[in-house]
Amino acid sequence: MNAHRRDLPMPDADAVVPPSRLGRLGMVALVLGALAFAAGLMPRLKDRARVRSEARDLAVPTVTVVSPQPAKAAPPLALSGEMKPLVEAPIFSRVPGYVKKWSVDLGAKVEAGQALAELDTPEMGQDLVKSKAELAQAEAAEKLAEMTAHRWQEMLVAKTVSPQETDEKLADLKLKKATIDAARANVQRLEEWFGYSRITAPFAGTITSRNLDIGQLVSIDAKEPLFTLAQLDKLRVFVRVPQGLARAATIGQTAELTVPELAGKKFDAKIVRNAGAFDAASRTLLTELEVDNTRGELLAGGFAQVRLTSTQAEAPLAVPANTLLFRTEGAFVAAVGADNHIALRRVELGRDFGPEIELLGGVSASDRLVLNPADSLVDGMEVRLAETAAK
Repeated sequence: MNAHRRDLPMPDADAVVPPSRLGRLGMVALVLGALAFAAGLMPRLKDRARVRSEARDLAVPTVTVVSPQPAKAAPPLALSGEMKPLVEAPIFSRVPGYVKKWSVDLGAKVEAGQALAELDTPEMGQDLVKSKAELAQAEAAEKLAEMTAHRWQEMLVAKTVSPQETDEKLADLKLKKATIDAARANVQRLEEWFGYSRITAPFAGTITSRNLDIGQLVSIDAKEPLFTLAQLDKLRVFVRVPQGLARAATIGQTAELTVPELAGKKFDAKIVRNAGAFDAASRTLLTELEVDNTRGELLAGGFAQVRLTSTQAEAPLAVPANTLLFRTEGAFVAAVGADNHIALRRVELGRDFGPEIELLGGVSASDRLVLNPADSLVDGMEVRLAETAAK
């Protein structure tokens, strides 16, 4: 056996590898293996991270938002109004008589105190003459009674008459003075009544009707006035405002007035007062406006269209119809907060304009509402805005 080992050839001294070189080769092999492993692992890790990031992105829905806008304003409220003079008075006669003359006709402008007509009142004239005669008679009797009372007082001093007789004469004097006062008052009354035979204008204005002629008998209980006098420089306009807008039609508010015969012409009016209570039959509020008519373009007694331009409250907000979510509790919108989290808000619906819906409450103009919200949206869910995702 040993002999056999001795027969084996001996290795060459140059072919023997030193141990230090083997270690270096092993290290190089190890580094190369590690690099190869890392080169294969890194893409796999990157792919895995990308997948996780994409999964997170897909878990956060991307939404498009829109802000509420003011709804379409309702047209100004137009009401039918009746125009009346600011002051209007039917003029009757306070005394009976026949029309002696009249001085003004239909449409005449008159001043306060101006004579309109004169009546012939013969019976009243006779009564006045009689009352004046009775006054003169009473004055004469009073003068005689005064003289008699004075003489009886002198005789009382001389003790030629009794005190009783003197007192009777003094009392008769007082009676005669009272008779004079009554007669004078009667004369004054008849003179005032006689003055009513001259019919005058109680204020400055325009004659809008005349219903008398010369020779006509005028009675104090006539149903038809002799004249109608009206002030037309300023007109009253009466409208009935519906209950829903009555509180918006406030005193001092302006309005536009138009009449059919003056197409395109507008007049400024102002609310000056209202009835303060609704009419039980129509549930409307009788409201009075005043309009200037110095130029005489408007005719009293006619109808006009009154537009209360500022009776509408602030316009409510409207949103696209596809922002609404309908749940069993009602209508909701999905609002996106500053932190991009969903907040479901219940809203009150108003008018339906088709593509848009008026909202009476629940949102503000600065809110961001989700378009086409998914039924899966819940409070607190995180979302991403479409414009942010595009960036």
